[in-house]
Amino acid sequence: MRRTALLATVTALVAGALVWPAARQADAAPVTFAHPGVTVSKSQLDFARTKVNAGAQPWKAAYDQMMASKYADLNRVPKPRATVECGSYSNPNYGCTDEREDAIAAYTDALAWYITRDDRYAQKSIALMDAWSAVIKEHTNSNAPLQTGWAGSSWPKAAELIKYTYTGTWANSGRFATMLRTVYLPEVINGSNSNGNWELSMMEAAVGISVFLEDRTSYDKAMAKFRTRTAAYVYLSSDGALPKTVPSQNLDTTAKIVNYWQGQSTFVTGLTQETCRDFTHTGYGISAISHIAETSRIQGEDLYGTDVGERLRQALGFQSKYQLGEAVPSWLCGGSLTLGLGPVTETGYNALHNRLGIAMTNTQKLTEQNRPSGSNNLFVAWETLTDGDNPN
Repeated sequence: MRRTALLATVTALVAGALVWPAARQADAAPVTFAHPGVTVSKSQLDFARTKVNAGAQPWKAAYDQMMASKYADLNRVPKPRATVECGSYSNPNYGCTDEREDAIAAYTDALAWYITRDDRYAQKSIALMDAWSAVIKEHTNSNAPLQTGWAGSSWPKAAELIKYTYTGTWANSGRFATMLRTVYLPEVINGSNSNGNWELSMMEAAVGISVFLEDRTSYDKAMAKFRTRTAAYVYLSSDGALPKTVPSQNLDTTAKIVNYWQGQSTFVTGLTQETCRDFTHTGYGISAISHIAETSRIQGEDLYGTDVGERLRQALGFQSKYQLGEAVPSWLCGGSLTLGLGPVTETGYNALHNRLGIAMTNTQKLTEQNRPSGSNNLFVAWETLTDGDNPN
């Protein structure tokens, strides 16, 4: 009987060990969310603040750049709209730039508050968030999902810092949460079948919003879409002869896949679905991947050691070498690339090189060359300050 009981116990333990990873992957949201926990953690912020106060570089230069920007202007007047209408390439542009830049400003002011402990910046961040939460009702026209993704990536970063680090009060935080839940989340949570940077940015917004709202169901849905899209956005040779695809897009022939990959028919590790379109849009996708991976790490699930991290590493390295001036071979995008990767390398480089010790020569050179990295005026801001050589 003892042998039978022991065998049953061992069998149960083995079975549990076999099913646990699958259950964990399906239930990616933490039981308890960490705050502040959208792309930057308190320990990261404390490190940056210490470096700035000590006058250390590159953090002091990054801080000075941020504080000299239009986004840190305490006289900024928010420009909220009930309906933000954004067509293709923001034409028409009814509130698109205003919304994105007010959201970046709210995040900038929240960072400024954290570094300086000057209440004026926290109050300005709150004023910007309150202005929009009192007015906005919807996003319309063809670029609505992407616009919502961009602005919706910055708002929760600002809100996390204010709600969980500011020592004053934020009376309308509940109204702001309602805005995220009713205006932003429904527009992004179901994803997109457009170019991959769309869905990646939308999932960045959805993940960040889910953390702020402590919405585990939306977090899990967004993370699942993110994992699928990342695998379909960055090619690894281990994927096989053709890139992975997103099932809903029905890319079921080689011709369809090649067309979706901007006419590129030779697939090599690190190539992205938009490399042959241009590096700017590719940078949007790479940035969103790094931001979601960073948020996931803060929330207790480190994706850098998975295929997400490997795809991010290879995408950064592949794009960086050409951004740095390496000659473009004839088989790649017809021998011509449209450069302009943007300030998108700090987060991924810090996670993979500084934390994990992976050599990333090209990415390191480009990252250090571009410091301080600034903002792309869409959804990326001040990552030399928050992520530059940050061990936390």
